[in-house]
Amino acid sequence: MTKKPLDTILNEDRTFSPSEEFSKAAHVSSFDAYKRMYEESIKDPQKFWASVAEEFRWYKKWDTVLDESDAPVYKWFSGGRTNLSDNCLDRHLQSATRNKAAIIWEGEPGEQRVLTYRDLWREVNMFANALKKTGVGKGDRVAIYLPMIPELAVAMLACARIGAVHTVIFAGFSAESIRDRVLDCEAKMVITADGGWRKGSVLPLKDIVDEAVADCACVESVIVVKRSTGPEPYPCSLKDGRDRWYHDVMDAAFSVCVPEQMESEDPLFLLYTSGTTGKPKGIVHTTAGYMVFAAFTARYVFDLKPEDVYWCTADIGWVTGHSYIVYGPLANGATCVMYEGAPNSPDEGRFWQLIEKYGVTIFYTAPTAIRAFMKWGEQWPQKYDLTSLRLLGSVGEPINPEAWMWYHNVIGGKRC
Repeated sequence: MTKKPLDTILNEDRTFSPSEEFSKAAHVSSFDAYKRMYEESIKDPQKFWASVAEEFRWYKKWDTVLDESDAPVYKWFSGGRTNLSDNCLDRHLQSATRNKAAIIWEGEPGEQRVLTYRDLWREVNMFANALKKTGVGKGDRVAIYLPMIPELAVAMLACARIGAVHTVIFAGFSAESIRDRVLDCEAKMVITADGGWRKGSVLPLKDIVDEAVADCACVESVIVVKRSTGPEPYPCSLKDGRDRWYHDVMDAAFSVCVPEQMESEDPLFLLYTSGTTGKPKGIVHTTAGYMVFAAFTARYVFDLKPEDVYWCTADIGWVTGHSYIVYGPLANGATCVMYEGAPNSPDEGRFWQLIEKYGVTIFYTAPTAIRAFMKWGEQWPQKYDLTSLRLLGSVGEPINPEAWMWYHNVIGGKRC
């Protein structure tokens, strides 16, 4: 067998054009159209991004689109005031989108919940008021350690509504990892759950938080979502004077919370690096530039349409989840699927079963996951009707050609 040179193996020049039907209906109808849009953004970025930002709601319009005076620190939409929670929720209440599904959630054991945009708006308002009543305000840091449940999106949007800076911590991280992040950002509150489901077992999230914040003097309060199924919560203890159940604070909360007017460069969230190469580093994302870019890329990369059912399988604990499960799709009025558990629980057909069940049209997952699907075999996706799919995405790393071809042929039916 003749060995091929490495540069030959790495060179991939196959291309797969979308169908004429897809292109005609797409936000970007051709690669030439994409190149024109890209060239406009490079030639005059101020004009380009100003035109994109016009569609959002601003309490005060910006003075400058891009301030480069302190480069390499760049400031977007300086002088403007807006609120991302308002743009993800309130902005849609004036149209029929208010009654459209915002989040379709399925728990690993099979529970289902659908939140319309109005439902989500109401829950976010109530939790924002609950946060304020607990003493959280603009600029305070809130750590969120939750499984993939709707309350995670509610907590993020509620923080954004009142100007609190959230840091979402992946629910698979250890107590030590939580402690590092809580102490570094001086979190005033931690939001967690009694437990979270993963591969048929309940992870004791509250117990992990208790261990993490035992010596964190900055933490004044802990709010606990009752996640586990059954009449009784997963066994966990609540510390007097510090801990409260989520449902109790929601029961006492008023249902309208006026959004805080945020300066464009006000911090929106902190997200920490993994820490595998040393101490985790907190990356600050500010409000307006992030809002405009996340919403714009969500629309054009995924060709989001009002009728789509969109599913990004990432965990919200990563930046992909922030941008392409919560903020980007909701700013576009999209319908998002959120799933709590593993792709192979109760069996290796779980993702394909959910695509058939909810009529998912856009599916966004990682090359690592795709290679696992390949290993499990084509018999699993072949059990289900995947013809609702029209667009496939991959994220997190470059995808190898073998995985892309399998994804295109087996999951996309050579048409997506």
